[in-house]
Amino acid sequence: MLRLRIHRASWPRPALILMDTPRPACPDCRGEGGHNHDYGDYDTGEYAGTEWEPCTCWDENRRWTLLPLPRLPRRPRSSPDPWGGYSDEPPF
Repeated sequence: MLRLRIHRASWPRPALILMDTPRPACPDCRGEGGHNHDYGDYDTGEYAGTEWEPCTCWDENRRWTLLPLPRLPRRPRSSPDPWGGYSDEPPF
C-alpha cells in the first residue's frame, strides 16, 4: 500500500514531487525506512563509513514530479562602489 506525501525538491531543479513514505508500523524499520550499517577496514579494523540499507516496506525511488517550480531570480548586491565593491587597498 502506498503512503504518499508532497515534498519540495531543490535538485536538479525546484519542483513539487509526490513520493512514497515508509510504513509507520513496520516492525523492521519502525517507520524510519531503513537501517544504517557501519563498516570498517578489513586490514586495520578502523571505521571506514556507513551504508544505508532501505527497508522493504517502501521504495525510495518511487516519486512523481507534480509541478516544476520557477527559479527565483537572485537579488543584485547593493554596493556603493560602481566597480563591484573590489579595492586594491589593504584592509587595515
